[in-house]
Amino acid sequence: DVQLVESGGGSVQAGGSLRLSCAASGFSDGPYCLAWFRQFSGRTREGVAAIYTLDERAVYSDSEEGRFTISRDSAKNTLYLQMNSLKPEDSAMYYCAADPGGCGGYWDRAPGRFDYWGQGTQVTVS
Repeated sequence: DVQLVESGGGSVQAGGSLRLSCAASGFSDGPYCLAWFRQFSGRTREGVAAIYTLDERAVYSDSEEGRFTISRDSAKNTLYLQMNSLKPEDSAMYYCAADPGGCGGYWDRAPGRFDYWGQGTQVTVS
C-alpha cells in the first residue's frame, strides 16, 4: 500500500528551526510531484514547497519567504522540509503529498490534485 508518514513536528520558539520528514513507501516508479502543504485551523490546505522527482527541481509558493527548503533523499525514500526563522504564523498542521507527474503551475493552490497524503505533523511556534 502507498503510504506517507510525516515526522519532525513539535513546539519551537520563534526564530527557531525544525526539519520535517516524510517517509514514502509503496510507490511505483515515478516521476512524482512531492509537496509539503500546511493547513491553518479552519482554512484550506496551502502549498509550501514541492519537488519534481524527475529532475529534482524545487518550487516554492509565492508566499514562501525563503525560510523553507525542500529536499529529497531518494535512497531513503524520504522527503524533507527544513524550516528556519520560524514565526508564530507558521504554526499549522503540515502534510506531505504526492501526485504522479510534474508539479506544473498552481500546484500550491490545488491540493485536490494530489492523490496521496500523509497524516500530518503539527508545528507550533510560540
